[in-house]
Amino acid sequence: MGYVVRTPEGELVYPSLLDVERAYVQGLVDPEDDVREETATTWRKAASIPVLAQARPARSGALQRGQVLRVAAVVLLSALALSLVFRDELRLRGIGIVLALVASTLLFQITTQAFKRAPSGG
Repeated sequence: MGYVVRTPEGELVYPSLLDVERAYVQGLVDPEDDVREETATTWRKAASIPVLAQARPARSGALQRGQVLRVAAVVLLSALALSLVFRDELRLRGIGIVLALVASTLLFQITTQAFKRAPSGG
């Protein structure tokens, strides 16, 4: 059974709800777009369909930039830690080691979140 998606640009026909879900996750179908089965007469918003509501829409550019900024901050923190580790003063070396541990913990969190956000379709 096919599904018709009505967007501001026009209508698209998808062979199954799974295909509509994939398009929704990729950002081709917006939550405000209208969706109906080919045999039905009533349109529903994509966000009101439970399967699509549970699917994660594509990440916006702002969120992707946020991830890049976090990685850049970890790189700078790591460079600072490395420069402190090679100092002659023992106290500065200790601070460098602590900063390196903090940087590795942050990088682990960033990596874990990146894998959690991966879409679970096809």
